[in-house]
Amino acid sequence: MIFSNTRLFYKIPHCRCLPGNIFERNCKIVRSVMSGVTEENNSSSEVNDKDKIIPDLSNFIFKRVLCDFGQRKTICVEGSFADREGKAVIWLEKTPFSEEIVKKLSTNKSILKKEFINDVYGSYACQIDPNLNALKTTIIYPATEQHINKFEEKPIYLIEETKELYESITLPHINQEQFDLTWVYNVLDHKKETERIVFEDSDPSIGFVLIPDLKWNGKQVEDLYLLALIKKRGIKSLRDLRGEHLPLLKNILTKGVDAISEKYNISRNQLRIFIHYQPTFYHLHVHFTYLKFEAPGIFAEKSHILSTVINNLELRSDYYEQSTLPFVTSQGQNLCLEYMRKGIITPVKENN
Repeated sequence: MIFSNTRLFYKIPHCRCLPGNIFERNCKIVRSVMSGVTEENNSSSEVNDKDKIIPDLSNFIFKRVLCDFGQRKTICVEGSFADREGKAVIWLEKTPFSEEIVKKLSTNKSILKKEFINDVYGSYACQIDPNLNALKTTIIYPATEQHINKFEEKPIYLIEETKELYESITLPHINQEQFDLTWVYNVLDHKKETERIVFEDSDPSIGFVLIPDLKWNGKQVEDLYLLALIKKRGIKSLRDLRGEHLPLLKNILTKGVDAISEKYNISRNQLRIFIHYQPTFYHLHVHFTYLKFEAPGIFAEKSHILSTVINNLELRSDYYEQSTLPFVTSQGQNLCLEYMRKGIITPVKENN
């Protein structure tokens, strides 16, 4: 895969990540993308403005790979900027192919370098027009230790969380250490990202904002991924949902599907609509992804299909208050440490 002269997309996001394998090959690619910057050319700076646009990565100082998903062609790295104080996390992802891009490849700018030919099979490295070879790039700056721990590859554990475990361990942790929600309120209050809003229902009780997830560039539908951020504040997660919230959930389902169908020509039967538990940030939101796209966090221990959530609340108003809910946590996270202290998790012993 060729990454030279790659165009970059810049956002300041919430973060979410699943563990993956780390390969030295990817470390070399990342260093190449970062223009060969090393710690030797680092210089101090008093600039510490998180809202200042980062035009390129020439000042990025690579430190280490946090996680790597070879199958999805994504990688997450930790580092810093020579002209700014504080740590940074950068997420690099190859965007999917589309019919439009493939058609544009048929030019003399698509240079083929032969690797081998055997009978009718030829293997080539294709160096294409940089404008067709963009990396979706997400930058978290300044990054906290919470951000770094969230992305770093570590052993993971499945928790079967009862109502009692939620009230005694998980909820106190959420109240003490949840991620800052400023970016969410900026979107809801139209202070940031207004140009990215796909649909909005302004009703304070059942309204929401539909916006592309930061893992999606908002272009090709092959990896369509949108979030519905509810207008109502104070609903942290699936655990807080009751029968009284059915109008909100049904409104998101109906109007979210209609908005996506109108804008992207994708029907409800082609959408995966779900809620994460545990979520990455504790302001209730619903995920909309293209069904053919194997998005992160779609597995049984993480995602709850919205129509099923609605059905469960119709059967019993306090279903999610009383139920045992599974979730995954990773070693090193404070919530995981709390469950270890209580003897709920047995730590994995590292091999010498």
